[in-house]
Amino acid sequence: MSANGYRRILLKLSGEVLMGDQSFGIDPETVARVAEEVKAAKDTGLEICLVIGGGNIFRGVAGASKGMDRAQADYMGMLATVMNALAMQNALEQIGVQTRVQSAIEMDKVCEPVIRRRAERHLEKGRIVIFAAGVGAPYFTTDSGAALRAAEMKCDALLKGTSVDGVYDADPKKVPTAKRYDTLTYDRVLADNLKVMDASAVALCRDNEIPIVVFSIREQGNILKVLDGTGVSTVVKSEGK
Repeated sequence: MSANGYRRILLKLSGEVLMGDQSFGIDPETVARVAEEVKAAKDTGLEICLVIGGGNIFRGVAGASKGMDRAQADYMGMLATVMNALAMQNALEQIGVQTRVQSAIEMDKVCEPVIRRRAERHLEKGRIVIFAAGVGAPYFTTDSGAALRAAEMKCDALLKGTSVDGVYDADPKKVPTAKRYDTLTYDRVLADNLKVMDASAVALCRDNEIPIVVFSIREQGNILKVLDGTGVSTVVKSEGK
């Protein structure tokens, strides 16, 4: 159990994280480094679910903006998340962590379908479960998929690992004076359209009282730091919680 009292978490990683210093695709060294960090978090006694985006390979919205049919492009993006999930499964199992991939689009030659009770059993046996292919339908992001799985699996928190160390009132890469928030309410995020996760994901977390912890995954060892309360992050939760 973490210092925050979490017993089970869902870790959402952007696909871009797996690129490392590349401009496209999967960097095996970066995947291995992230896998080591996930293992270190698991070794504290946490039960861990993972959701990984597909932006390092294909992003549905980007395809649609260039003239592709949006639904078709989104399905292609879902397949990209399965590729990332299999890469992470391989990296985790190479360091001795039993892992199962469950996909919302059935492809039984490479992974299991999403079955909640089976996923529960995997977690109880100490395995990490990677949920792939989002919600299995177009027009939803992997953020929505992460929020859905966090609610479905009764996770105590949703940790979102990104390239920045929290939520700011402006893009810190463009505005040097941007202010980082330590805590925010779900309603403030939605009202101010702060780019934490898409609105449907934030609303789903709000309705199920799942705190969202936004932190930088690019800083080595940061998952453990955030879990033990020493890392820099922004926590989105209900007012007064």
